[in-house]
Amino acid sequence: MCGNRVFRKSQYVNGRSLYVGTYTRPTPAGSGRASGLYVFAYDEASGELSLTQEIPEIENPSYVCVSPDGRYLHCVWEVLEWSEGLVSTYAIDGAAGSLSYLGVQGSRGTLTCYVAMDSRSRAAFASNYLSGSVTMFPVHPDGSLAEAASVIRHAGSGPVEERQEGPHAHCTVVDPTDTYVFSADLGTDTIFGYRIDYEQGAMIPHCSLALPPGSGPRHLVFTPDGRHCFIVNELASTIAAANYEPGDGTLALTDIYPTLPDTFKGTSEAADIHVHPSGRFVYSSNRGHDSIVMFSVDQATGRLEMLGHRSTEGASPRNFAISPDGRYLLVGNQGSDCIVTMPINQDTGLLGTTSSTVSVPTPVCLKFGR
Repeated sequence: MCGNRVFRKSQYVNGRSLYVGTYTRPTPAGSGRASGLYVFAYDEASGELSLTQEIPEIENPSYVCVSPDGRYLHCVWEVLEWSEGLVSTYAIDGAAGSLSYLGVQGSRGTLTCYVAMDSRSRAAFASNYLSGSVTMFPVHPDGSLAEAASVIRHAGSGPVEERQEGPHAHCTVVDPTDTYVFSADLGTDTIFGYRIDYEQGAMIPHCSLALPPGSGPRHLVFTPDGRHCFIVNELASTIAAANYEPGDGTLALTDIYPTLPDTFKGTSEAADIHVHPSGRFVYSSNRGHDSIVMFSVDQATGRLEMLGHRSTEGASPRNFAISPDGRYLLVGNQGSDCIVTMPINQDTGLLGTTSSTVSVPTPVCLKFGR
């Protein structure tokens, strides 16, 4: 579990690390061909990647998060055959970005697919897709996770029988005030909100936002100013925009936008969503159409305007990441075993000519270190 292979230190003096989660075995979302978790050195000037470490013996490390202080990484183990998922923790070497195993905890749910933290690293929150539940873990002083302190299972279903027969929690995102955590539940077409009690280690039901039937909400993201929230709906291939009131932790639905061009007639599912660090642009990935859709954002109203689509130059783009300086977008093509790096025009938000492509087996999650 704690074995790893270190290839070499980063050649980039002013670089960062990029952590890549993968599938190592078959899942409902596709086959797995990777050996575990991968660490790359990222050149902030060119956007190029160089492999520095490979950590095997992790089963389906499909989603990771880096602690806000950049010292730790948490990784889910998304294995269909297991009755309980896992979340493991690694210490990050601040100079090289390499990982060292610290510990692991059971998720108290099945098919764990997402993990996130509050901005002060007091707790981690995991989503369990198959059991439709969310889990809260307190954090030890050494950065490792304590045993699960709170588990809540969602209830309900949706009209798409083969995907919405019951609840399917797909993400857990802490709001910008660190007061509430929100979960997008694909199976119930609902965003569930919980108030966080850090002292008691509890999530307290607070609010919910119903989306149109058959939407299949997958991921959500807040704007940098905390006033707006965007939700990507996997089944409907749409983005739902909502105003956020941080004072009382409530979402109000405002608009819904398609992620696909009107002319597209094939099968596609929306996957990931991110806001540019400037707050001026929103991007989402389409698996099937195999594209990144680009939007501009009216920062006063939160309204979106579609700018166009950019091919990901590979199949089934699942997760992607925007570099912290906002200069590059990196997308993991799960079906084509590669990560493609595209420059972002800072004025228009459009994605430019590919600057680099690296081979990675079944990449499904990309996260930058500090």
